[in-house]
Amino acid sequence: MTGSEPRRIKGTVTTASVVRRVDLTPELFKLWLRCAEPFTFEPGQYCTLGVDGIERPYSIVSSPHEPLLELFFELIPLPVGHLTPLLHGLKVGDTVTVRPRAKGVFLMQPEFRNHVMVATVTGVAPFVSMLRYWLTAPVDRHRIYVLEGASYIDEFGYDAELRAIAAANPNVQFVATCSRPDEPRNAGWRGEVGRVHTLVERYVQQWRLDSAQTCVYACGHPRMTEDLRKRLAGTGMQFEEERFWQPPREKHRSSS
Repeated sequence: MTGSEPRRIKGTVTTASVVRRVDLTPELFKLWLRCAEPFTFEPGQYCTLGVDGIERPYSIVSSPHEPLLELFFELIPLPVGHLTPLLHGLKVGDTVTVRPRAKGVFLMQPEFRNHVMVATVTGVAPFVSMLRYWLTAPVDRHRIYVLEGASYIDEFGYDAELRAIAAANPNVQFVATCSRPDEPRNAGWRGEVGRVHTLVERYVQQWRLDSAQTCVYACGHPRMTEDLRKRLAGTGMQFEEERFWQPPREKHRSSS
């Protein structure tokens, strides 16, 4: 899906009401929705939301066992963004439309032992869903490694949760990296630095991951996913990517 022309709603839809909202920055915000009808999905899939006749797909943050639909958005202003300005204006009690079925094949591949999940900002959404669901299952042989990148440290929407999961589970590792560590907005940052896709190969080696048993997943900025795909070509690792849009004239970085 491109970030230019809005998709108009056609066909069957249901509704959902906003029951909670959290703003992280002026552009990044989370919404929790209560669907009017049962809504089932697999971790990693997306739902299609609509406001005022315009709709877009968004990866789901919540796990299938949770009662609310949790979503993480980045505001893309007009004229590029069409739906996120409308979503950004929502408050608790407002309603949106929801397509009755989740879609997407960006799912954990159970045949692999190692799962390396690479994200930028809102691209972390499907990985949080996968991890939350995985934590409810019996202990298994899978190992999960999450690498998340952002320009500014206040764009890490789930770093506290991911750090807590990693601290409590020896089969989970989490690395957050800031690409602009010298900016005043990032004062006090002591973590990893650099663009996330440039760090993957080093961490794969550091973690001593067997290529044949490793699947790398990428979600976020399409230039990140494209660059990572090229970097990993020929390594023997499976590569899966999720992206709903193409960047319009080198400007923006998330679904609109």
